[in-house]
Parts: sequence; structure tokens; C-alpha cells
Amino acid sequence: MTEKIDTKKETIIIDHKIDQIKPKKPIRKEREGKVQPSRLWSQFAFALISIWIGVEFYYFTQYFETGGSAGSFYRPPGVDAFLPISSMMSVYYFALTGDLHQAHPAGFFIFLGILSLSFVLGKSFCSWVCPVGTISEAIGDFGEAIWLKIFKRKPTLPRWLDYPLRSIKYLLLGFLFIAVFFSMGAVALKAFLDSPYNIISDVKMYYFFADISQFALIVIAVLFLLSVFIRSFWCRYLCPYGAFLGVVSLFSPLKIKRNTEKCTSCHLCTIACPSRINVENVKKYVISDECTSCLKCVDACPLRDTLYVENIITKKKVKKKAITPLVFGTFFLFVGLGIVTGNWQNKVTKEEYEVYIEMKNSLGHPTGVQSKRELEIMEQRNREAKERVPVKPQK
Repeated sequence: MTEKIDTKKETIIIDHKIDQIKPKKPIRKEREGKVQPSRLWSQFAFALISIWIGVEFYYFTQYFETGGSAGSFYRPPGVDAFLPISSMMSVYYFALTGDLHQAHPAGFFIFLGILSLSFVLGKSFCSWVCPVGTISEAIGDFGEAIWLKIFKRKPTLPRWLDYPLRSIKYLLLGFLFIAVFFSMGAVALKAFLDSPYNIISDVKMYYFFADISQFALIVIAVLFLLSVFIRSFWCRYLCPYGAFLGVVSLFSPLKIKRNTEKCTSCHLCTIACPSRINVENVKKYVISDECTSCLKCVDACPLRDTLYVENIITKKKVKKKAITPLVFGTFFLFVGLGIVTGNWQNKVTKEEYEVYIEMKNSLGHPTGVQSKRELEIMEQRNREAKERVPVKPQK
């Protein structure tokens, strides 16, 4: 039977062998109820919403492919959720100018909703809402089931390799922040947001997957295989969005708390954690950029008030039944705000879409705005595309 060890050196050894920890039988069960069924329904609901958005957007693109004889001109605003960089730039532009850009306004509110959710309940977006996170979790469960069946243990990377790999997503995040927040002012931001490339970036993203290249398929296949062997490979090592939310989550007032006096060191919380956090060894609160607030550890704990969510400001326990309404309420508060204020649908005309989609293969990503010359080139590209848009006669 594995004993709990408090020395720093031996704690590291346990961290390397989380999959080998054998749980003790708890003294008694006082479970408050589980939150995992609600989280599963949340993942399922957002997955269905994403699929529905994809179907509607397919009909939107069909409208222009067929010259209006098929499909629908209705563009689902929710597709902006899949444009995080453009949405982040819209938020930054609003902070600098006070103007809400109308190319992808829904993305502005969705991005704020995700940021607020991360501040309120940690990186819960990744484990409750994000469809990529849901797929990654499913692949991880599949991979662990295979490994447990064959090798009787879960696959893990050693710390000396895990840490350097985890730094990749922060390097990508740093590059993105430098490119946007340190290299672009209000003028450059507006030039990008006004650009035809940005306006139809959702369309270009659709065709990237609809007409996917062999190279892209190979990359996706490699990521899939890596995720089978190494749980949540994309999310843990490569996703800059998750890295950003992980940093924001550190400021969340709601933390998972461990009551050291009641804990029996049964190891169930550490075994349950998909992010490989040594929950059983934390002194008071789980503070980690890798924690996605999935609350599997809390559900696994057999003793009431031993592992739970607490508001570190008020020192009050947050009941499990309040978690799901908190997730949905925080996220959809901003969605509702965008709808109520009339800033949900974009203001792009059909004529603009017709011209820009026809030119989609010649509209590349702006190559940068570090110099005045580069900015002039990008603005010239914008003007040439916009000049092709027919002007409606005034009534």
C-alpha cells in the first residue's frame, strides 16, 4: 500500500508514477453528489451547437457557390467562436478606440464570455465547453483504456520531457501577443479587421477543412495518434488559447480546496485528475495553469468537505449543484448581451461576400504591419478588393 510522503524529493518520485498509485479504501462515504453527469451534458450540448453551426455555415457557403440557387444567405454568428485571434483583436481594438468592429461582432462577446468564465471558474472552458477539448478528452479516455488493457498502467511522459513540451504553447502565445499587442496600434488593427481576408476568414477556414490538403490530414492524424499515447497532447502542449486561459485562471477566486485534516490520503483524487496534478499533495488550494476545473478529483473524493470548490475571498464553499448554472450563466450572459445590444449579426453585405468569396484564393493573410511600407501594401490590397464591390444606388 502506498504511503503519503511529504519530502520534496520523494514527492517528485510519486509524481512520475501517478498511474501506479493504488487507492486505499476510504473509511466511509459521504459523497455530496457528482458533477460529472452535468459536465458530460454540457459537453454534449456545446458539441451539438457546434455541429449545427457547421451545418448552417455549409448552407451559407452553398449559397455563393451556386449563385443563390441553393443554400441560404443566413450566416450563423456563432461561427465567430472559431476565430479566436480575430475576436481577441476586436477586443483589443475596442479597448484602444471604444469602437466595436462589425466584421465579427459575435466573436467579441464570445471571447469576453470565455475570458470571464476562465476568471470565474478557472480554465473550465476547456473541459466544459470547447469541442476540441471534448474530442481530446474522448481520445485520451480511449488511449488510456487501451494502455490499461495491455500494459496495466496509464502512459505518462517523464517530468524532464513534459515541462519543455508544455512550454511550447506559451512560446506560441508569446509570439501571438508580441505580434498583436506590441506591434499593432489602432490604425494597424483597423486595417487588419477591415481587410477582406479577415471578413471572410470564417469562409477560408471552412474551405481549409472542406478541401483539406494531404499535409493537413497527415498533421491531424499525427496529433490523433500522439493524443492516444499521450493524453490531451494538443491541449497540454500546443494550444496557445488554452495557455492564455490557464494564465487567466490563476486569478480566479474559485479554487479547489483540500482539507488536510480530513484527508485520508486514499489517492483517488490524484488518480482521477486528467491533468496529472498531485491533488493529494497540495497544502490548501489547487493552483495550476493545467487545472481545467473538470472537478473529477472532487467527484472522486469519498469524504464530504474534504475536497471541494471554495471562494478564496469569502472563504465559502461552492456547492456542486451551483457549478453547472455558473458555467452556463457566465458564458451566455455575454452571448445575450451581444444579442440584446444588436451586435450579434455582422454588417457585411451580400455584395461584399460575393466579391470576397470569389477572390478567396487570392486573399492571403496580411504579412505584417511592422513598417509603413507593409501597412501601405495591406491597405492597397484592401482597396483593390473593396473597389470591386458594386455600390448600391441611393434611394
